[in-house]
This record gives sequence, structure tokens and C-alpha cells, in this order.
Amino acid sequence: MSKRSKVDNRKQDALDYHSSGRPGKIQVIPTKPTQSQRDLSLAYSPGVAEPCLRIAENQEDAYKYTAKGNLVAVISNGTAVLGLGDIGPAASKPVMEGKGLLFKIFADIDVFDLELNTKNVDEFVQIVKALEPTFGGVNLEDIAAPLCFEIERRLKEEMKIPVMHDDQHGTAIISGAALMNAVEIQHKKLDEIKMVINGAGAAAISCSKLYLAIGVKKENLVMFDKDGLLHHGRTDLDDIRKQFFTDRTDVNTLADAMKGADVFIGLSAGNVVTPEMLLTMAENPIVFAMANPVPEISYELATETRKDLIMATGRSDYPNQVNNVLGFPYIFRGALDVRATGINEEMKLAAVKAIAELAKMPVPEEVNLAYNARNFKFGKDYIIPKPVDSRLITTVSTAVAKAAMDSGIAGKHILDWDAYHEELISRLGKEDKIMRSISGKAKLEPKRVVFAEADNYKILKSAQIVRDEGIATPILLGNKEKIREIMLANDLDLEGVEIINPQLTSEKSEKYANFLFKKRQRRGITLFDARKMMLNRNYYGASMVQFGDADVLISGLTRNYAATVKPALQVIGTEPGVKIVAGMYMMITKRGPVFFGDTTVNVNPDAQQLVDITVLIERSVRQFVKPRVAMLSYSNFGSNEGIVPEKTREAVRLLHEQYPEMVVDGEMQANFAMNPTLLKDNYGFSSLNGAPANTLIFPNLESGNIAYKLLQEIGGAEAVGPILLGMNKPVHVLQLGSSVREIVNVVTIAVVDAQTKAAQH
Repeated sequence: MSKRSKVDNRKQDALDYHSSGRPGKIQVIPTKPTQSQRDLSLAYSPGVAEPCLRIAENQEDAYKYTAKGNLVAVISNGTAVLGLGDIGPAASKPVMEGKGLLFKIFADIDVFDLELNTKNVDEFVQIVKALEPTFGGVNLEDIAAPLCFEIERRLKEEMKIPVMHDDQHGTAIISGAALMNAVEIQHKKLDEIKMVINGAGAAAISCSKLYLAIGVKKENLVMFDKDGLLHHGRTDLDDIRKQFFTDRTDVNTLADAMKGADVFIGLSAGNVVTPEMLLTMAENPIVFAMANPVPEISYELATETRKDLIMATGRSDYPNQVNNVLGFPYIFRGALDVRATGINEEMKLAAVKAIAELAKMPVPEEVNLAYNARNFKFGKDYIIPKPVDSRLITTVSTAVAKAAMDSGIAGKHILDWDAYHEELISRLGKEDKIMRSISGKAKLEPKRVVFAEADNYKILKSAQIVRDEGIATPILLGNKEKIREIMLANDLDLEGVEIINPQLTSEKSEKYANFLFKKRQRRGITLFDARKMMLNRNYYGASMVQFGDADVLISGLTRNYAATVKPALQVIGTEPGVKIVAGMYMMITKRGPVFFGDTTVNVNPDAQQLVDITVLIERSVRQFVKPRVAMLSYSNFGSNEGIVPEKTREAVRLLHEQYPEMVVDGEMQANFAMNPTLLKDNYGFSSLNGAPANTLIFPNLESGNIAYKLLQEIGGAEAVGPILLGMNKPVHVLQLGSSVREIVNVVTIAVVDAQTKAAQH
């Protein structure tokens, strides 16, 4: 496949993502009932007149009766978009929609993106000012310097709602927190460090101002732009950059400045710093190479050159990522919640300190799991929190809200901070968080995944995606010519991926057949049978996993469940001590993930089999969340008799007896399992009181299968799975006819499963 077609293929993936279904990435949805005529008469005419009149009497009531208090405008003129430059306002819209997506995901803030067709400061300011009645805050984005400085300054002065240019202040706040911690770890002092800043754009200027605010001395800071050192002899600079002229006469080049420097801050271009420059820096140096995607010096080269340095980049695949998403959602969240009239220095510094302090606190297990880490700990490779840390919303938003109140710009005061803390937690969008976390964990240690049905477009497309995203290394089983025809016809880039045709016998085929024969010779399988079985891709793929030639087997897209599971059971078998395998679905709901089992394997388990299934599922769920297990029935704690409640009741008794540490209860109806108030009011003795169950064990295959499919189709939940549990090595069976997205999700979970199994051996 040509290089050109590879590039085109990636471009088409991005275009398909944005254009498929409803075009774009965001939409507006009603927050009130609209089903009846009465609802519509309250929403619009005549009912809407009442809140209009109240707001006319008191403008502050707009926060009470409209969405203003949770609505931010993301505004750009497209003059400095990502690494694309001045591409114009219309072309910047996908980026602004993306920013709106991050606001919603991380802080439950609604966004309208506005792209303004003007480069005139006065016109830009006039338009945005006129929109003040609509919004609770304004996030300026991707506006070129020096226009961005003047636009932000004037809007902050002339508007009475929070305004922030995130390109400037976001990077400053996050890197400022990282700097405070790095200086502490390296046993230095902010007011003594010598700092070199390469880059003099909007972000670099804002970073420099903030560094001075947290204690760095101006005389210890030198700044470079693309034309060299900022010094008094330069006549080509505006007043803002002139603030960072240096009086030093011993510095002309970047290499000169690096000699004896304690800190390097890069907001410029890739590969401008050499190992030789690093070697001239002071002991225990700090290097923030934040050019993206290519840092000023690569992480590998920097850490090899100086073992005593602390390194941060803008990239997610290295420690200490300086990521603006650690700041802007939560800064605006806190500002909106106290109706702040601006975002002042006190609020920004409060965010800096809150982020820095959070990095010193014990890390939640969900963060460790997301990055496949045993235990993140404050130190050289962990100087700022990870983006998946759910404590950011409570820590940073609270600090910002308090700073707004203390500095006198809050229009509303929070009196009950505990209640506010709970409100913030409830705002977290949980439906996508779990898969983002699992995907991050998978990427840290990709595994070899063998696809048994590789002569299928969906499988090949999924294989390309998991390879491109660094989740897995695919191995394809099937006819090579047919697979390559599908790849060519669909511009799929799987160049270099191993393709194996089990129909062509080899030394491995014979080895696999001999193993199966010896294992099953007393179960009716002859050596001839075993050789014939190895022509079947499911037997061959299972043998690859058994012999360590692959880490995971994925199959089932075009074959029924039994046809995939049987070969795996015969070749690989179950885990030691496991008597039964089980199937589980992870249902991704707006309330977070809920795990369903058994949904695919055991038709009508007895009480002991229910115990065995529950143990398998509970252990698997521990990889993702702390399990709270409900054993479901049509009865609540003996309220009805019958075969189903009786066996479920007995299973609960056995679980309590044999696994006292497990949080499990039942038998109970599904609504009681998911509604803590209902459960507490009626069965206060239950060990599940206090929070909803997140793991549901169904009494038979029929009920579990019906439940997950109904929730998927009617409830709008995303079903991830089925996840096969109890196998000695990772085998995962796809749902018949799975979509590409569903296949990628199963592969991602399978890789994490393989990581866990590898760690246990």
C-alpha cells in the first residue's frame, strides 16, 4: 500500500468520525419534559412569559430560570488553530466543538461554539460583549498574538462574566503547578532558579507572568523567540514582550542561556534543544519541553542524557503531561458556580496550588488502573495529576470558587461546602470515562491479538484501529490473498501485520495438533482429527495463545458462540480451580458502568454454579471498579417462593459463608438493586445499602440476555462484550454481527485481561 493511501486512509477516518450520523460532535437536548401539550405550553407560550417577567425585574434571575449559569461560549476567529495556523473561522469549528466536548465530559458545562469572521479587535470585542446576556462565561480559543492579548484585556474589563483565553492561561496554570512541584522535588527554590523560556507567543508570555507571580525572579528569566533573545536592542517587539527583555550581556544564543540554567521551558518548536545543551544545565535540572507533537527534545534523549532531570511534555504517552484539560473545565466550573464576574489572578493561583497539592495526595486506584500502574506516587515521574483523576473537579473547582469569594468577585456565596462537593461529584459524566480509562491502560502494555476471522472488513478495520492507537499488535488468520484484496479494496493500512493461513500446514500446525491429541486422546480425538481441527482458525488461534505465539484470541463475529468457545475450551481450558466459564457484559450508562452476568454461557445454573459465576464476575469487575454485587430475582429477601428465588437465596447464603469479604446481597428485584433509597426504606439491613449495585447476577441466561439487550436498545446504554471469564488464557468471543466500535472495545478489554493474567503468572 502506498504512503499516499495510508495518509488518505487516516484522513478519511477523521472525516467519517465527524460526518457519520448527526454531523459534528455536539448537540442541544431538552432538560425538561416535552411530551405533553401542557409541557409545551409551560416551555414556550404562554408559560414562558412568567420567567421572562421575573428576569425583566431582576437580571440575576436569568441564572435561576435559564441555562445561563451553566453555559460557556467557546469563541475563536480561527487565526491560530492548533498546529494549523490561520485557517479561518469556519475551518476552526471542529476544534471549537471539540473544546465544547471536553467542557461537557470533564465538568458538565454546556457550550455554544461561536466562530467570528473578523480579525479586527474592536469588531471582535463588540460582538462578544453583545452576547453577555446569553452566557455565564467566555472561553477564548486559538486567536493569534498579539490580537489575543488586547481582545482578552478589553473583554475582561468590559464584561461582568468570566473571560479567559485558555491558550494563554491554561498552559500557564498547569505548567505552573508542575513547576512548583518539580522545584520542590529537585530541592531548589522558586526565587533562586535560573529559567530559560524558548518561545514568546501567547502561552509563553502568560506562563512567564504566572511564574513570576508564584515566586520566580524576573532577573533570573531569559526569553527567546524565533528571532533570538529578547533584549533591549530589539526594536521589532510589542510592549507586552518588552516586559521580558533581559539585561544579561553574557547570553546571545539558546546554548549560552542553558549554561547553568535550572529550568528550561519550551513553547516553541521540536528538536531545538540538543543533549549538549542539557549537559551544561545545573544539577537536578527541570525541562518542560511542551511543543506538540514533537517536543523541543525527545523524552528518551533527555532522560538518557541527564539521569537527574525532571522532564515534562505536552504528550500523553510520557510521564508528566502538561495538559490544559487539568485546568479549564474546573476553573470555569468554580467560576460559574459562584457567578464570578471574572477570572482574576487569585483564582488562577488558587487553581495552580490546588493542582500542585493534588499531585501530593495518595492516588485513587481508578487512576492506577487506568495507566496500569501499581501506585503513582509524588516524585520525578508524577509531578501533576492525571487527566482521568476524578478528584480534579472537586479540588480545583472548589479552590477557584473559594478564591472568587475571598477576592470579592463572586455574585453568589457557597455556604455548604460538603453539599457543593457532592454536587460536583454528581456532575461527572461517567458513561465514557470507564472506556477511556481502560483504553489508557491497554496502551501502556499492548498485547498480540490474533483475529480468527480476518477475511472480514469489520475485523480488518478494527485491527487497523487497535494498531494505530497502540492498543494491540494484530495477527490475522485466513487466506492471505483474500485478506489483501479486502485491505486494498477498502484502503486499509495493515502493512507489516502478520497473516497466517492455517489451511497451509506447517511445523507449528503439527506441534499444535500433537498437543491437542495428547490432551484429548482419551476424549475421542485421534491425531488425524487433531490435524484436521488445526485447519480450523478457532483451533489454530487458540493454540497460538496456548503456546505463547499470541496473547489473546478474538473470534465470534460470523460464527455462533459455541463454535468459538468449544475449541478454546478443548485447547486452552479453564483456569485452575475454575469449574465453569461465564459471560459478562459491561453496560456503559449515564450512571456509570454496570456489569451484567451471566449473559451468554450458562442456560440455567444451579445455586453452586451461581456462586462460581459470581466469583468469576466479581473478580473481573475488580479490574475496573470496586464491585457491589446484587443477586437478582423476582423476589426480595424471601418475599416470594419458587425455584428461582430459592436457588438465588441459597447462592447468597453460600457466598456470605465462603466469601465474607465480598460485597454481595440478594435475592432482590432489579429496581431495589439500583435504587439505594428504595432499598434503604424497605430493607435497611442489606449490605448493599448506601449506593447502587454495579454488578448484577441474573438467575439464568434468559433473563440476563433479555435485560442487556433491552437496556442497549431502549435505554441507550452501550454494551461492551461479551467478556468471557474463567479461561486459563485470554479468549474473547464477539457478539454475532458486532460493529467496528464494539470489536475495538472488546479487543481493548481483552488486552487489559491479558495484562492482568500475565501479572498473575
